[in-house]
Amino acid sequence: MLQRFFSDMKKQDQELPVPQFPETQVKSIHWWIPTGIAASLLLGCFWFIKLSQAPQAPSEVIIISLETNEQNEQQITIEEKAYIDTWEPTTSSLLTDF
Repeated sequence: MLQRFFSDMKKQDQELPVPQFPETQVKSIHWWIPTGIAASLLLGCFWFIKLSQAPQAPSEVIIISLETNEQNEQQITIEEKAYIDTWEPTTSSLLTDF
């Protein structure tokens, strides 16, 4: 009895007319809008962000040091060296300060 009830309903459903839905036009985004936005952002990045250049190293360095000799006399020595010769490791201050 249930099977016949559902089969009758199925037949009635197949006879129902299907309404036609109106076709709507899909508005597409024009290709030039995203391209213009991307170009504006790229131009803005180059316009507002300045690339920093590395500072130029001096060609010569003057080193002034205070030294104590064996007689506990202090002497000031002034040396002029090329910048490349004056590298000092960052941990050397730990050896002399503590």
